[in-house]
Amino acid sequence: MVRGVALLVGLLAAVPAMAGDMSAEEARRFVIGKMFSYTCFEGTHGQGRVHADGSVVGSIQFQGGGPVRYAALPPGTLRVKGESVCASLRGMPVEPCFNLVRTDVNSFRGSVSGLGFAYCEFTRNQSRPHVIRSTHNEGPLPLRPSLSANNN
Repeated sequence: MVRGVALLVGLLAAVPAMAGDMSAEEARRFVIGKMFSYTCFEGTHGQGRVHADGSVVGSIQFQGGGPVRYAALPPGTLRVKGESVCASLRGMPVEPCFNLVRTDVNSFRGSVSGLGFAYCEFTRNQSRPHVIRSTHNEGPLPLRPSLSANNN
């Protein structure tokens, strides 16, 4: 669950020119269709793009180790609720919303509302990124924690 939230925070993107809180509409205008790199509080990092339908696609490396994986979230995952940007993830009992604070013209910090320690730093990419896909035709990475060889 924390990894799924970290990915969502990480794949939200964007910031107008001045520092400060962003409204949901500011974030939407700045983020849609643009590629962002992100680094989260516990070491997870990657890059991703948010589409106009609320879907998200990108790459993620959990906690700074292991393989870089392709991840995709379906349409409607990210949505504006009032002045908040929130996420709807299948299997999560709550719909987390995010605090978005711009830090400069190309960067912002996103954190889970009420959990200020759970944040990611986002920077808009200026060059064309390379998204890594699985070599095993597994499709998108599910957003459920799974056991790796290191956890056995």
